[in-house]
Amino acid sequence: MKKKITIKDIAKTANVSVTTVSFVLNDKGEKMRISEEVIKKVLKVAEDLKFKPNIIASSLRTGKTRSIGLIVEDISNQFFSELAKVIEREAIQLNYRVFYCSTGGDDERAVELVNSLLQANVDGFIITPTEKLKTTIDRLLELQLPVVLIDRYFEEQDISHVVLDNYEGAYKATHYLLEKGYKKIAFITNSSKLIQMQLRKKGYIDALTAVGLFDDSKILDLDYLHSENERIEMISAFLKATSETDAVLFGANYLLIAGLQSFMKLNIKIPTDKAVISFDDHDSFRLHSPSITVLAQPIEEMAKKAVKLLMIQMNDESNHIIVKEKELGSLIIRESV
Repeated sequence: MKKKITIKDIAKTANVSVTTVSFVLNDKGEKMRISEEVIKKVLKVAEDLKFKPNIIASSLRTGKTRSIGLIVEDISNQFFSELAKVIEREAIQLNYRVFYCSTGGDDERAVELVNSLLQANVDGFIITPTEKLKTTIDRLLELQLPVVLIDRYFEEQDISHVVLDNYEGAYKATHYLLEKGYKKIAFITNSSKLIQMQLRKKGYIDALTAVGLFDDSKILDLDYLHSENERIEMISAFLKATSETDAVLFGANYLLIAGLQSFMKLNIKIPTDKAVISFDDHDSFRLHSPSITVLAQPIEEMAKKAVKLLMIQMNDESNHIIVKEKELGSLIIRESV
């Protein structure tokens, strides 16, 4: 039977005390003024020896479980799955586990998930909130639990968050269509009251208003909870009613996926009949013929910053500064415009 590696083995190999190893493995090395060189040496030895800490014993001793609760809207959506992948990668490097949860945009489920993660005693939360989750997040803040919001936030809530500059992204995408000569531009979005979708709509409206081309009838608001087939039918009906439009901006990748099926159903050719841009990239958009132009979010940077902000809170719970990060998106030009 293979011998289980202990902190004594690490201490012996690294030629340091057991106490030093304990401090380093419990993220207290800097606080205890252990040199960076020794910290790196201990971590390298622990990795080489394939040391697996006893999480249960550690949590009983420190009150920490070295776990993060990640709550997103839909883990099957490529944007959220890629976000989660980077968050988990960053967390693993810091010796943290990540518990994934999807709300499906359901407020009640979101509250249940927060409560479940509280019972699991996670050390912190990274959350993409649903419309009515503000009260629950307020409760987490009252409990002085580390929380970072990602992708969206509540304007009236003083909390650290990392989001896309959604207004700038929508304005940039709409302005690009105008530069290319399109004047009758539609916007297909959802009716969410969450800030990120509201800012996308405002960016679109302001870009068209600035050149005197805004037309309210060219906006389609869909309920997030509509089924795929319902979206296809409603987008098809909208495209028929606004047949004069020459370009369409989609507010999310899942809306364009339904939109492409509507285009096919109505025999609308891209970009011959209508140009297309979508928020958020998707593997299928690169493979589609023609490939789809997108306003892509900087997923890597957003995820890394969310983890960094959470770690700051978890390591200095009594004295952390609220940080509100806003990242610029990239307009990736392909063949659909």
